[in-house]
Amino acid sequence: MNNIREFLPFIIPLAAAEILLLGYTLHHILTHENYRRGNRPLWIFITIIGMQFIGPILYFLLGREES
Repeated sequence: MNNIREFLPFIIPLAAAEILLLGYTLHHILTHENYRRGNRPLWIFITIIGMQFIGPILYFLLGREES
C-alpha cells in the first residue's frame, strides 16, 4: 500500500492528461468528416482501444485531415 502512495503524485497527472487527450481526440473525430487515412469508426476504435496515449497520438499523426 505504501508503494502506491509513493507513485500517486506521478499517476494522477498522467491519468488526467490521458483522459483529457482521449476526450479531445473523440471530440475532434466526431466533429470532422474528412480523414487523411481511414474512416470515423476505425479512428474511434483505434482511439478507444489504444487509450494510453498511443491511439490519440496515432490519430493526430496519421488520421487528422489538415484544415
